[in-house]
Amino acid sequence: MTALAMMCATAHAQESTPSFSIIPEPAEVIAAEGQFAMTRETLIAVSGKEVQSSADFLVDYLERYLGYPLKTEKKTRSSNCISLVNKKSDEISGGYTLEVSANGILIEGNDAAGVFYGVQTLIQLLPTRAGVLPVLQAVKVHDYPRFAYRGMHLDVVRHYFPVSYIKKYLDYMALHKLNYFHWHLTDDQAWRIEMKSHPRLTEFGSNREGEIEGLYPGVYKELPYGGYYTQEEAKEIIKYAADRHITVIPEIDIPGHCMAVLATYPHFSTTPDEPKKAALTWGIYNKFNNVLAPTPEVFRFLKEVFSELCDLFPGQYVHVGGDECAKRWWQESEQAQRFMKEKGIKDERALQSYFIHYVQDVVNSKGKTLIGWDEILEGGIDKNCIVMNWRRVNHGVNAAKKGNRVIMTSSAYSYFNKVESRSQAEIGAGGVLPLRKVYDFQLVPEELTEEEAARIWGAQGCLWTEYIPTTWKVEFCIFPRMSALAENAWSTNGKSWENFVRKMEAQFARYDLWGARYSETFFRVNDVPRKR
Repeated sequence: MTALAMMCATAHAQESTPSFSIIPEPAEVIAAEGQFAMTRETLIAVSGKEVQSSADFLVDYLERYLGYPLKTEKKTRSSNCISLVNKKSDEISGGYTLEVSANGILIEGNDAAGVFYGVQTLIQLLPTRAGVLPVLQAVKVHDYPRFAYRGMHLDVVRHYFPVSYIKKYLDYMALHKLNYFHWHLTDDQAWRIEMKSHPRLTEFGSNREGEIEGLYPGVYKELPYGGYYTQEEAKEIIKYAADRHITVIPEIDIPGHCMAVLATYPHFSTTPDEPKKAALTWGIYNKFNNVLAPTPEVFRFLKEVFSELCDLFPGQYVHVGGDECAKRWWQESEQAQRFMKEKGIKDERALQSYFIHYVQDVVNSKGKTLIGWDEILEGGIDKNCIVMNWRRVNHGVNAAKKGNRVIMTSSAYSYFNKVESRSQAEIGAGGVLPLRKVYDFQLVPEELTEEEAARIWGAQGCLWTEYIPTTWKVEFCIFPRMSALAENAWSTNGKSWENFVRKMEAQFARYDLWGARYSETFFRVNDVPRKR
């Protein structure tokens, strides 16, 4: 065969090889001969109750988005069947094998989570138009996650979102194989979770008088704003997340970012005689944003609140915040200085660490693990604490070298409230975060040893909502960047930007199918025509 003939044959083979648009990219995809045509009589066979939630998710997706309901049964049959099997193996949690043959589909997970992730991959083999019965190319997918922690954050303090939308947000996470929901519940602007031990927190702390319009400093407008989640609603969200193999991590921010607490209990501050209110603007400004004072009553409050929080949220992790604490208030407080002297606390950074250690003891007594933003390193922390690296990457490196587990969510790569392009008309926080920068974020810094690198627990995208008052703006900010985050945090090999760009055509079609809004910057930046 001539060289030209060989080239032509190779090109023909490449053209005839099926391509799959699966995000995140699986570890191994092997195309096979044949097809499987689903019908309305196709059965979803469930091997046990631990995979029923995966079957329910698939049934709901098929009916809601594609327009055909399928039935589930606990028995299998030899053909026209989607079988969901939990192998209960000791292999990597979340790993699975998906096989499509002429007879049907088999999804085998290493555990129940693996079955669920196999279902998400199957969903990406389905049509992106309603009413089209699927004819699936035969294929075998072997897959497992790169990192154990793959998270998304949502700030419901600056702007509140209803339970129905929190559930939709969790669905978006599930469809991307993300498994930790970081729920930012308190800050200077509001307290959004009911506390039976302190009902005044939502009676007073969940409301603010107004906010600024436009980028800070903007123009202040009177705009009474409120809302909070009852404990029953929180339990509903926790259960909904668990059915999607997502763990909810609540965040109660201390000892700074506490103006909503101080609006309720002004005497918890370092200026107890001055009236307080929930913050009316964004950001941290030392002139206004007071902090918790180190008094017996404050520490009793922290014990009661975090004990109740641990009882409410069954997950292993509780986020304590610990960031952007305006230490000038302690410096100017005679009471705080006396406390530091009595306790042998050398400076205000160590006092912040004292608060963190105190809450850690409460959390640990409940069998939970504490997470905090990377400022908790400043005064020294226990190795059992998990550090969420939001500032420069070197803070995550420092934490890993000190022996702490680290979640990489550096704002330069992971804050989706930033605009995707400078040409966007929509208001966003300072800075620009292009899709490719999210995709290329090096989650394991090169300067770490193999032992230190093993402490990088995973990655997370964050959505702060100062400039995001509506659900459509939420979706505009997270899509398509959530897809880039998902592939970066999940995919172990075969990951490439060029292939990701190719797959995004199908991914945007899925966004359309879901009715999700998204940024179209991708098409302009990558010179890709928009197909509708």
